[in-house]
Amino acid sequence: MSRIALVDDDRNILTSVAMTLEAEGFEVETYNDGQSALDAFNKRMPDMAVLDIKMPRMDGMDLLQRLRQKTAMPIIFLTSKDDEIDEVLGLRMGADDYVKKPFSQRLLVERIRALLRRQDAIAGEDIEETEETKVMVRGELVMDPLRHAVKWKGKDVSLTVTEFLLLQALAQRPGFVKSRDQLMDVAYDDQVYVDDRTIDSHIKRLRKKMRNADDEFSAIETLYGIGYRYNEE
Repeated sequence: MSRIALVDDDRNILTSVAMTLEAEGFEVETYNDGQSALDAFNKRMPDMAVLDIKMPRMDGMDLLQRLRQKTAMPIIFLTSKDDEIDEVLGLRMGADDYVKKPFSQRLLVERIRALLRRQDAIAGEDIEETEETKVMVRGELVMDPLRHAVKWKGKDVSLTVTEFLLLQALAQRPGFVKSRDQLMDVAYDDQVYVDDRTIDSHIKRLRKKMRNADDEFSAIETLYGIGYRYNEE
């Protein structure tokens, strides 16, 4: 049973979403501010967190930043209707996805399940070794899907589930272009719609992390109006 942490200062959202997730078989922990959640996570980390952005004591952005120093667990942001800047910033800081308020609880459940399925796949649970799960070496890049491990020029690079899947999809066929639609299929469940900007934000954050390991990293090429390509270095 996966443990989902809900962090939101709206008690109505906490109560209704918790009831829905529990009915779907999840174990749910609720917190009404970021600091309370962080204190609890320092003792026991959940399998996934769903965070509101605007909260007292510690907001969602600050909590996300602190969590990404410790864990690559899937994180979904809950954003208000006009929080476009916060959405992009949250993705760049390491959130895996976002859902706009007011939202369909069924949609939120589907996004949670999609991220957990990808996390399980990367962890190698009940998965036989195949071409998709073998260690992949592309020049200076080494990816181990079963351990969710990435190295660039011998340096460890910590990626979220979504970032890992996007990099894996691009690096599997160096020189071939992947359209944004193709990358959406890799990173998101069929029942979840995201726009081009979401994929672009993930790629920007992925590049930034790779350049933290090597400021000359340029293996991911943008083909404007078409998509992205991995060029083996």
